[in-house]
Amino acid sequence: MTINGQLKLGFIPTRRAVFSAEDAVKYRKIIEAQLDQWEVDYVGLEWLNDEELLYSPADASAVVKRFRNEEVQALFCPHCNFGTEEAVAKVAKALDVPVLIWGPRDEAPLPDGTRLRDTQCGLFATAKALQRLGVPFTYIVNTTVDDPVFERGFHNFMAAAAVVNAFRNLRIGQVGPRPREFWSVIANEAELLDRFGIEVVPVDLGTIVESTRQKVASPDEGLTEAVANLRQRVTTIQVTHEEHLTVLMAFRMVLEEWVEEEGLSGLAVQCWPGLQETLGIAPCAAFSELIDAGIPTACETDIHGAISMALVSAAAGGGTAPFLADLTIRHPDNDNAELLWHCGPFPYSLKAEGEEASLSDHYIMDPGHGAVMEYPIRGGDITVARMDSDGWDYWLLMGEGHSTDGPRTRGTYVWLEVNNWPFWEEKLIRGPYIHHVAGVHGRVAPVLYEACRYISGLNADPVEPTEGDIQAWLRGQA
Repeated sequence: MTINGQLKLGFIPTRRAVFSAEDAVKYRKIIEAQLDQWEVDYVGLEWLNDEELLYSPADASAVVKRFRNEEVQALFCPHCNFGTEEAVAKVAKALDVPVLIWGPRDEAPLPDGTRLRDTQCGLFATAKALQRLGVPFTYIVNTTVDDPVFERGFHNFMAAAAVVNAFRNLRIGQVGPRPREFWSVIANEAELLDRFGIEVVPVDLGTIVESTRQKVASPDEGLTEAVANLRQRVTTIQVTHEEHLTVLMAFRMVLEEWVEEEGLSGLAVQCWPGLQETLGIAPCAAFSELIDAGIPTACETDIHGAISMALVSAAAGGGTAPFLADLTIRHPDNDNAELLWHCGPFPYSLKAEGEEASLSDHYIMDPGHGAVMEYPIRGGDITVARMDSDGWDYWLLMGEGHSTDGPRTRGTYVWLEVNNWPFWEEKLIRGPYIHHVAGVHGRVAPVLYEACRYISGLNADPVEPTEGDIQAWLRGQA
Protein backbone atom coordinates (compact mmCIF):
# COMPACT_ATOMS: atom_id res chain seq x y z
CA MET A 1 0.00 0.00 0.00
CA THR A 2 1.39 3.39 -0.96
CA ILE A 3 0.31 6.61 0.68
CA ASN A 4 2.89 8.77 -1.02
CA GLY A 5 1.54 12.19 -1.88
CA GLN A 6 -1.58 11.76 0.25
CA LEU A 7 -0.20 13.64 3.26
CA LYS A 8 3.05 15.24 4.33
CA LEU A 9 4.12 13.63 7.59
CA GLY A 10 6.25 15.22 10.27
CA PHE A 11 8.65 12.51 11.50
CA ILE A 12 9.80 13.13 15.10
CA PRO A 13 11.82 10.21 16.45
CA THR A 14 12.60 10.85 20.12
CA ARG A 15 14.90 9.54 22.85
CA ARG A 16 15.85 10.31 26.47
CA ALA A 17 19.42 10.91 27.58
CA VAL A 18 19.61 8.25 30.33
CA PHE A 19 19.03 5.44 27.81
CA SER A 20 21.18 4.27 24.90
CA ALA A 21 21.59 6.98 22.25
CA GLU A 22 23.29 4.45 19.97
CA ASP A 23 20.31 2.11 20.03
CA ALA A 24 17.92 5.02 19.53
CA VAL A 25 19.76 6.07 16.37
CA LYS A 26 19.77 2.46 15.16
CA TYR A 27 16.00 2.22 15.51
CA ARG A 28 15.45 5.63 13.95
CA LYS A 29 17.19 4.32 10.84
CA ILE A 30 15.17 1.09 10.85
CA ILE A 31 11.90 3.02 11.08
CA GLU A 32 12.98 5.42 8.33
CA ALA A 33 13.73 2.47 6.06
CA GLN A 34 10.21 1.19 6.66
CA LEU A 35 8.68 4.57 5.84
CA ASP A 36 10.73 4.70 2.66
CA GLN A 37 9.51 1.25 1.68
CA TRP A 38 5.93 2.44 2.15
CA GLU A 39 6.70 5.54 0.05
CA VAL A 40 5.66 7.93 2.78
CA ASP A 41 6.21 11.64 2.14
CA TYR A 42 7.83 12.78 5.39
CA VAL A 43 9.98 15.56 6.85
CA GLY A 44 12.54 14.47 9.43
CA LEU A 45 15.01 16.04 11.86
CA GLU A 46 18.24 15.73 9.87
CA TRP A 47 18.70 19.51 10.24
CA LEU A 48 18.29 19.49 14.05
CA ASN A 49 21.31 17.50 15.29
CA ASP A 50 23.64 14.68 14.27
CA GLU A 51 21.37 12.02 15.77
CA GLU A 52 18.26 13.35 13.97
CA LEU A 53 16.33 12.79 17.20
CA LEU A 54 14.30 15.06 19.45
CA TYR A 55 15.51 14.84 23.06
CA SER A 56 15.72 18.45 24.31
CA PRO A 57 12.55 20.40 25.16
CA ALA A 58 14.48 23.51 24.15
CA ASP A 59 14.34 22.29 20.54
CA ALA A 60 10.55 22.02 20.43
CA SER A 61 10.00 25.56 19.12
CA ALA A 62 12.50 25.04 16.29
CA VAL A 63 10.74 21.83 15.25
CA VAL A 64 7.38 23.60 15.30
CA LYS A 65 8.69 26.42 13.12
CA ARG A 66 10.30 24.06 10.61
CA PHE A 67 7.25 21.81 10.33
CA ARG A 68 4.91 24.77 9.92
CA ASN A 69 7.06 26.01 7.05
CA GLU A 70 6.97 22.51 5.54
CA GLU A 71 3.16 22.42 6.00
CA VAL A 72 3.10 18.99 7.61
CA GLN A 73 -0.39 17.56 8.05
CA ALA A 74 0.27 14.82 10.61
CA LEU A 75 2.97 13.84 13.13
CA PHE A 76 4.58 10.47 13.78
CA CYS A 77 6.54 10.37 17.03
CA PRO A 78 8.25 6.98 17.39
CA HIS A 79 9.94 6.50 20.73
CA CYS A 80 13.34 5.05 19.82
CA ASN A 81 14.05 4.67 23.48
CA PHE A 82 12.09 6.11 26.43
CA GLY A 83 11.63 9.42 24.63
CA THR A 84 11.13 12.96 25.91
CA GLU A 85 7.47 13.51 26.61
CA GLU A 86 7.69 17.25 27.24
CA ALA A 87 9.25 17.98 23.85
CA VAL A 88 6.86 15.72 21.94
CA ALA A 89 3.80 17.14 23.70
CA LYS A 90 4.82 20.76 23.10
CA VAL A 91 5.32 20.16 19.37
CA ALA A 92 2.03 18.30 19.07
CA LYS A 93 0.10 20.99 20.94
CA ALA A 94 1.51 23.80 18.81
CA LEU A 95 0.92 22.14 15.42
CA ASP A 96 -2.63 20.89 16.07
CA VAL A 97 -2.52 18.01 13.56
CA PRO A 98 -3.20 14.29 14.07
CA VAL A 99 -0.47 12.65 16.18
CA LEU A 100 0.70 9.04 16.17
CA ILE A 101 2.81 7.67 19.02
CA TRP A 102 4.38 4.21 18.97
CA GLY A 103 7.65 2.58 19.87
CA PRO A 104 9.49 -0.54 18.72
CA ARG A 105 9.23 -3.31 21.27
CA ASP A 106 12.29 -3.79 23.48
CA GLU A 107 14.56 -6.79 23.34
CA ALA A 108 15.33 -8.78 26.49
CA PRO A 109 17.62 -7.08 29.04
CA LEU A 110 21.36 -7.62 28.54
CA PRO A 111 23.04 -10.44 30.52
CA ASP A 112 23.97 -7.97 33.26
CA GLY A 113 20.33 -6.85 33.52
CA THR A 114 20.77 -3.52 31.70
CA ARG A 115 17.82 -2.28 29.61
CA LEU A 116 18.75 -0.08 26.64
CA ARG A 117 15.48 1.60 25.67
CA ASP A 118 12.33 1.15 27.82
CA THR A 119 10.13 2.40 24.98
CA GLN A 120 6.82 1.26 26.42
CA CYS A 121 7.44 3.07 29.69
CA GLY A 122 8.18 6.28 27.82
CA LEU A 123 5.00 5.94 25.76
CA PHE A 124 2.95 5.87 28.94
CA ALA A 125 4.64 9.13 29.97
CA THR A 126 4.07 10.82 26.61
CA ALA A 127 0.42 9.77 26.54
CA LYS A 128 -0.10 11.46 29.91
CA ALA A 129 1.67 14.63 28.76
CA LEU A 130 -0.52 14.81 25.64
CA GLN A 131 -3.63 14.32 27.75
CA ARG A 132 -2.57 17.14 30.09
CA LEU A 133 -2.33 19.49 27.14
CA GLY A 134 -5.62 18.32 25.66
CA VAL A 135 -3.97 16.84 22.55
CA PRO A 136 -5.81 13.91 20.93
CA PHE A 137 -3.53 11.16 19.65
CA THR A 138 -3.44 7.75 18.03
CA TYR A 139 -1.56 4.90 19.66
CA ILE A 140 -0.30 1.64 18.19
CA VAL A 141 0.40 -1.21 20.58
CA ASN A 142 4.11 -1.58 21.39
CA THR A 143 5.30 -4.00 18.68
CA THR A 144 8.30 -4.80 16.52
CA VAL A 145 8.82 -2.77 13.35
CA ASP A 146 7.94 -5.72 11.11
CA ASP A 147 4.79 -6.67 13.04
CA PRO A 148 1.61 -6.49 10.87
CA VAL A 149 -0.07 -4.62 13.73
CA PHE A 150 2.34 -1.71 13.24
CA GLU A 151 1.72 -1.63 9.50
CA ARG A 152 -2.04 -1.84 9.97
CA GLY A 153 -2.12 0.90 12.58
CA PHE A 154 0.21 3.20 10.66
CA HIS A 155 -1.77 3.06 7.42
CA ASN A 156 -5.05 3.44 9.28
CA PHE A 157 -3.67 6.55 11.01
CA MET A 158 -2.48 8.09 7.76
CA ALA A 159 -5.88 7.53 6.14
CA ALA A 160 -7.63 8.97 9.21
CA ALA A 161 -5.35 12.01 9.08
CA ALA A 162 -6.36 12.48 5.43
CA VAL A 163 -10.02 12.47 6.49
CA VAL A 164 -9.29 15.06 9.19
CA ASN A 165 -7.42 17.23 6.71
CA ALA A 166 -10.32 17.01 4.24
CA PHE A 167 -12.87 17.78 6.96
CA ARG A 168 -11.01 20.87 8.19
CA ASN A 169 -11.00 22.39 4.71
CA LEU A 170 -14.54 21.64 3.53
CA ARG A 171 -16.43 24.19 1.42
CA ILE A 172 -19.75 22.82 0.21
CA GLY A 173 -21.57 24.56 -2.62
CA GLN A 174 -25.32 24.78 -2.06
CA VAL A 175 -27.20 25.10 -5.35
CA GLY A 176 -30.70 26.21 -4.49
CA PRO A 177 -32.71 25.56 -1.32
CA ARG A 178 -33.78 22.11 -0.23
CA PRO A 179 -36.95 20.65 -1.77
CA ARG A 180 -39.83 21.85 0.38
CA GLU A 181 -40.95 18.32 1.29
CA PHE A 182 -37.52 17.24 2.52
CA TRP A 183 -37.36 18.17 6.20
CA SER A 184 -34.86 15.33 6.56
CA VAL A 185 -32.05 17.29 4.87
CA ILE A 186 -32.37 20.46 6.95
CA ALA A 187 -28.89 21.58 8.00
CA ASN A 188 -27.60 24.38 10.23
CA GLU A 189 -25.20 26.43 8.12
CA ALA A 190 -24.11 28.67 10.99
CA GLU A 191 -23.44 25.73 13.28
CA LEU A 192 -21.38 23.91 10.68
CA LEU A 193 -19.22 27.01 10.30
CA ASP A 194 -18.95 27.84 14.01
CA ARG A 195 -18.31 24.31 15.28
CA PHE A 196 -16.33 22.75 12.45
CA GLY A 197 -15.20 25.54 10.13
CA ILE A 198 -17.23 24.00 7.30
CA GLU A 199 -18.34 26.74 4.93
CA VAL A 200 -21.55 26.44 2.94
CA VAL A 201 -21.33 28.57 -0.20
CA PRO A 202 -24.79 29.27 -1.66
CA VAL A 203 -25.72 30.14 -5.22
CA ASP A 204 -29.17 30.89 -6.54
CA LEU A 205 -30.48 28.09 -8.72
CA GLY A 206 -31.58 30.70 -11.24
CA THR A 207 -27.97 31.86 -11.71
CA ILE A 208 -26.87 28.32 -12.60
CA VAL A 209 -29.88 27.86 -14.88
CA GLU A 210 -29.14 31.07 -16.79
CA SER A 211 -25.45 30.16 -17.20
CA THR A 212 -26.52 26.75 -18.51
CA ARG A 213 -28.87 28.31 -21.04
CA GLN A 214 -26.10 30.59 -22.27
CA LYS A 215 -23.73 27.66 -22.69
CA VAL A 216 -26.36 25.69 -24.63
CA ALA A 217 -27.05 28.70 -26.85
CA SER A 218 -23.35 29.09 -27.68
CA PRO A 219 -21.88 25.57 -27.47
CA ASP A 220 -18.11 25.31 -27.58
CA GLU A 221 -15.91 22.36 -28.50
CA GLY A 222 -15.78 21.20 -24.88
CA LEU A 223 -19.55 20.85 -24.66
CA THR A 224 -19.75 19.02 -27.99
CA GLU A 225 -17.04 16.58 -26.86
CA ALA A 226 -18.74 16.02 -23.51
CA VAL A 227 -22.01 15.04 -25.17
CA ALA A 228 -20.20 12.78 -27.66
CA ASN A 229 -18.27 11.09 -24.84
CA LEU A 230 -21.48 10.46 -22.92
CA ARG A 231 -23.14 8.93 -25.97
CA GLN A 232 -20.13 6.70 -26.57
CA ARG A 233 -20.22 5.19 -23.08
CA VAL A 234 -23.97 4.59 -22.92
CA THR A 235 -25.41 1.58 -24.71
CA THR A 236 -29.08 2.57 -24.73
CA ILE A 237 -30.51 6.08 -24.85
CA GLN A 238 -34.25 6.35 -24.27
CA VAL A 239 -34.97 10.01 -23.66
CA THR A 240 -37.91 11.89 -25.05
CA HIS A 241 -35.87 14.97 -25.84
CA GLU A 242 -32.38 14.32 -27.28
CA GLU A 243 -31.44 17.96 -26.63
CA HIS A 244 -31.58 17.20 -22.91
CA LEU A 245 -28.19 15.50 -23.23
CA THR A 246 -26.67 18.82 -24.30
CA VAL A 247 -28.44 20.65 -21.49
CA LEU A 248 -27.23 18.06 -18.98
CA MET A 249 -23.61 18.37 -20.01
CA ALA A 250 -23.83 22.17 -20.10
CA PHE A 251 -25.29 22.10 -16.58
CA ARG A 252 -22.45 19.82 -15.47
CA MET A 253 -19.82 22.12 -16.99
CA VAL A 254 -21.33 25.23 -15.37
CA LEU A 255 -21.18 23.54 -11.97
CA GLU A 256 -17.59 22.39 -12.58
CA GLU A 257 -16.60 25.95 -13.43
CA TRP A 258 -18.28 27.26 -10.27
CA VAL A 259 -16.55 24.63 -8.14
CA GLU A 260 -13.19 25.66 -9.59
CA GLU A 261 -13.91 29.36 -9.15
CA GLU A 262 -14.96 28.98 -5.50
CA GLY A 263 -12.51 26.24 -4.51
CA LEU A 264 -15.32 23.96 -3.38
CA SER A 265 -15.00 20.47 -1.91
CA GLY A 266 -18.41 19.22 -3.01
CA LEU A 267 -21.95 20.15 -3.97
CA ALA A 268 -25.46 19.81 -2.58
CA VAL A 269 -27.92 20.50 -5.39
CA GLN A 270 -31.68 20.99 -5.55
CA CYS A 271 -32.34 18.32 -8.16
CA TRP A 272 -36.14 18.80 -8.10
CA PRO A 273 -38.47 20.51 -8.79
CA GLY A 274 -36.62 23.63 -9.92
CA LEU A 275 -34.56 22.08 -12.72
CA GLN A 276 -37.57 20.37 -14.24
CA GLU A 277 -39.52 23.64 -14.22
CA THR A 278 -36.70 25.70 -15.76
CA LEU A 279 -34.42 23.45 -17.86
CA GLY A 280 -36.78 20.50 -18.26
CA ILE A 281 -34.12 18.04 -17.09
CA ALA A 282 -33.56 15.51 -14.37
CA PRO A 283 -29.87 16.13 -13.49
CA CYS A 284 -28.97 12.62 -12.24
CA ALA A 285 -26.60 11.86 -15.14
CA ALA A 286 -24.85 15.19 -14.61
CA PHE A 287 -24.30 14.28 -10.95
CA SER A 288 -22.80 10.96 -12.04
CA GLU A 289 -20.32 12.84 -14.23
CA LEU A 290 -19.49 15.37 -11.51
CA ILE A 291 -18.70 12.66 -8.96
CA ASP A 292 -16.41 10.95 -11.45
CA ALA A 293 -14.69 14.31 -11.93
CA GLY A 294 -13.79 14.24 -8.22
CA ILE A 295 -16.65 16.47 -7.00
CA PRO A 296 -18.85 14.75 -4.40
CA THR A 297 -22.37 15.79 -5.41
CA ALA A 298 -25.40 15.17 -3.23
CA CYS A 299 -29.00 15.11 -4.41
CA GLU A 300 -31.87 17.04 -2.84
CA THR A 301 -29.62 19.77 -1.37
CA ASP A 302 -28.34 17.30 1.22
CA ILE A 303 -25.45 19.25 2.75
CA HIS A 304 -24.71 16.57 5.35
CA GLY A 305 -24.77 14.02 2.53
CA ALA A 306 -22.14 15.96 0.56
CA ILE A 307 -19.97 16.17 3.68
CA SER A 308 -20.36 12.42 4.24
CA MET A 309 -19.35 11.73 0.63
CA ALA A 310 -16.21 13.83 1.05
CA LEU A 311 -15.29 11.94 4.22
CA VAL A 312 -15.67 8.43 2.79
CA SER A 313 -13.78 9.49 -0.34
CA ALA A 314 -10.86 10.74 1.77
CA ALA A 315 -10.98 7.58 3.90
CA ALA A 316 -10.63 5.45 0.77
CA GLY A 317 -7.66 7.50 -0.39
CA GLY A 318 -9.48 8.88 -3.40
CA GLY A 319 -8.90 5.64 -5.26
CA THR A 320 -12.59 4.99 -5.91
CA ALA A 321 -15.57 7.30 -6.36
CA PRO A 322 -18.12 7.71 -3.57
CA PHE A 323 -21.89 7.61 -4.08
CA LEU A 324 -24.93 8.88 -2.20
CA ALA A 325 -27.60 6.23 -1.77
CA ASP A 326 -31.11 5.94 -0.45
CA LEU A 327 -31.63 3.11 2.02
CA THR A 328 -34.63 1.91 0.13
CA ILE A 329 -36.08 -1.57 0.71
CA ARG A 330 -35.11 -4.79 2.42
CA HIS A 331 -34.13 -7.69 0.22
CA PRO A 332 -37.21 -9.83 -0.51
CA ASP A 333 -35.44 -13.06 0.48
CA ASN A 334 -32.40 -12.05 2.56
CA ASP A 335 -33.24 -10.61 5.96
CA ASN A 336 -29.78 -9.05 6.28
CA ALA A 337 -29.62 -7.28 2.91
CA GLU A 338 -30.73 -3.81 1.90
CA LEU A 339 -31.04 -1.95 -1.40
CA LEU A 340 -28.64 0.99 -1.79
CA TRP A 341 -30.24 2.98 -4.61
CA HIS A 342 -30.76 6.35 -6.15
CA CYS A 343 -32.58 7.53 -9.26
CA GLY A 344 -29.48 7.53 -11.42
CA PRO A 345 -26.56 9.57 -10.05
CA PHE A 346 -24.05 6.83 -9.12
CA PRO A 347 -20.78 7.48 -10.99
CA TYR A 348 -20.24 5.65 -14.26
CA SER A 349 -16.83 4.47 -13.08
CA LEU A 350 -18.63 2.19 -10.59
CA LYS A 351 -20.78 0.44 -13.22
CA ALA A 352 -20.62 -3.33 -12.78
CA GLU A 353 -18.42 -5.09 -15.31
CA GLY A 354 -20.43 -6.62 -18.13
CA GLU A 355 -23.49 -4.49 -17.43
CA GLU A 356 -24.80 -2.05 -20.01
CA ALA A 357 -25.38 1.58 -19.12
CA SER A 358 -28.55 3.26 -20.27
CA LEU A 359 -29.89 6.79 -20.19
CA SER A 360 -33.61 7.31 -19.76
CA ASP A 361 -36.18 9.86 -18.76
CA HIS A 362 -36.75 10.02 -15.04
CA TYR A 363 -39.10 7.12 -14.37
CA ILE A 364 -40.66 8.55 -11.18
CA MET A 365 -41.38 12.11 -12.32
CA ASP A 366 -43.75 13.17 -15.07
CA PRO A 367 -42.47 11.81 -18.41
CA GLY A 368 -40.09 13.81 -20.54
CA HIS A 369 -37.41 14.78 -18.03
CA GLY A 370 -34.04 13.32 -19.03
CA ALA A 371 -31.78 11.91 -18.05
CA VAL A 372 -30.93 9.34 -15.41
CA MET A 373 -28.23 6.70 -15.53
CA GLU A 374 -29.36 3.10 -15.10
CA TYR A 375 -27.09 0.19 -14.12
CA PRO A 376 -26.06 -1.86 -11.10
CA ILE A 377 -22.67 -0.88 -9.69
CA ARG A 378 -19.84 -3.28 -8.99
CA GLY A 379 -19.83 -5.42 -5.91
CA GLY A 380 -17.33 -6.13 -3.16
CA ASP A 381 -16.78 -4.67 0.28
CA ILE A 382 -18.66 -1.42 0.86
CA THR A 383 -18.54 1.11 3.70
CA VAL A 384 -21.51 3.40 4.32
CA ALA A 385 -21.44 6.51 6.49
CA ARG A 386 -23.65 9.41 7.45
CA MET A 387 -22.80 12.60 9.33
CA ASP A 388 -25.87 14.17 10.88
CA SER A 389 -27.14 16.12 13.86
CA ASP A 390 -29.93 15.73 16.37
CA GLY A 391 -30.00 19.49 16.88
CA TRP A 392 -27.37 19.44 19.64
CA ASP A 393 -24.72 16.86 18.86
CA TYR A 394 -23.17 15.64 15.61
CA TRP A 395 -22.64 11.97 14.89
CA LEU A 396 -20.88 9.97 12.20
CA LEU A 397 -22.53 6.62 11.53
CA MET A 398 -20.17 4.09 9.94
CA GLY A 399 -20.66 0.49 8.94
CA GLU A 400 -19.34 -2.15 6.58
CA GLY A 401 -20.95 -4.83 4.47
CA HIS A 402 -20.56 -6.75 1.25
CA SER A 403 -22.56 -6.74 -1.95
CA THR A 404 -24.94 -9.58 -2.65
CA ASP A 405 -27.21 -10.72 -5.46
CA GLY A 406 -30.67 -9.26 -5.63
CA PRO A 407 -33.50 -8.38 -8.00
CA ARG A 408 -32.95 -5.92 -10.79
CA THR A 409 -34.46 -2.48 -10.39
CA ARG A 410 -34.45 0.91 -12.10
CA GLY A 411 -31.77 3.58 -11.63
CA THR A 412 -28.32 2.97 -10.12
CA TYR A 413 -28.05 0.52 -7.26
CA VAL A 414 -26.32 -2.28 -5.35
CA TRP A 415 -27.66 -4.76 -2.78
CA LEU A 416 -25.69 -4.66 0.49
CA GLU A 417 -25.54 -7.56 2.93
CA VAL A 418 -24.55 -7.06 6.57
CA ASN A 419 -24.49 -9.37 9.58
CA ASN A 420 -27.50 -7.95 11.40
CA TRP A 421 -29.70 -5.63 9.34
CA PRO A 422 -32.45 -5.26 12.00
CA PHE A 423 -29.80 -3.79 14.32
CA TRP A 424 -28.73 -1.37 11.56
CA GLU A 425 -32.34 -0.44 10.87
CA GLU A 426 -33.07 0.37 14.49
CA LYS A 427 -29.86 2.40 14.75
CA LEU A 428 -30.84 4.42 11.68
CA ILE A 429 -34.44 4.93 12.80
CA ARG A 430 -33.41 6.11 16.27
CA GLY A 431 -31.12 8.55 14.53
CA PRO A 432 -30.12 11.19 14.13
CA TYR A 433 -29.87 9.78 10.61
CA ILE A 434 -32.03 9.76 7.49
CA HIS A 435 -32.45 7.57 4.41
CA HIS A 436 -29.37 9.04 2.67
CA VAL A 437 -25.95 7.47 3.26
CA ALA A 438 -22.61 7.95 1.56
CA GLY A 439 -21.06 4.77 0.22
CA VAL A 440 -17.59 3.82 -0.95
CA HIS A 441 -15.99 0.54 -1.93
CA GLY A 442 -13.62 -0.89 0.65
CA ARG A 443 -13.64 -1.35 4.41
CA VAL A 444 -12.78 1.99 5.97
CA ALA A 445 -14.87 2.12 9.15
CA PRO A 446 -11.70 1.99 11.32
CA VAL A 447 -10.35 4.99 9.39
CA LEU A 448 -13.51 7.03 10.01
CA TYR A 449 -13.57 5.93 13.64
CA GLU A 450 -9.99 7.11 14.19
CA ALA A 451 -10.62 10.38 12.35
CA CYS A 452 -13.40 11.27 14.80
CA ARG A 453 -10.79 11.29 17.56
CA TYR A 454 -9.45 14.53 16.07
CA ILE A 455 -12.73 16.26 15.18
CA SER A 456 -14.06 17.90 18.30
CA GLY A 457 -17.82 17.64 18.44
CA LEU A 458 -18.19 14.78 15.96
CA ASN A 459 -19.05 11.52 17.73
CA ALA A 460 -18.07 8.21 16.16
CA ASP A 461 -21.05 5.86 15.89
CA PRO A 462 -19.88 2.48 14.54
CA VAL A 463 -22.55 -0.08 13.71
CA GLU A 464 -20.68 -2.99 12.15
CA PRO A 465 -17.93 -3.52 13.07
CA THR A 466 -18.68 -2.28 16.58
CA GLU A 467 -16.36 0.02 18.48
CA GLY A 468 -14.97 -2.99 20.33
CA ASP A 469 -14.42 -4.84 17.05
CA ILE A 470 -12.50 -1.89 15.60
CA GLN A 471 -10.30 -1.51 18.66
CA ALA A 472 -9.54 -5.25 18.70
CA TRP A 473 -8.64 -5.15 14.98
CA LEU A 474 -6.24 -2.27 15.54
CA ARG A 475 -4.61 -4.19 18.42
CA GLY A 476 -4.17 -7.20 16.16
CA GLN A 477 -6.66 -9.26 18.13
CA ALA A 478 -9.22 -9.68 15.35
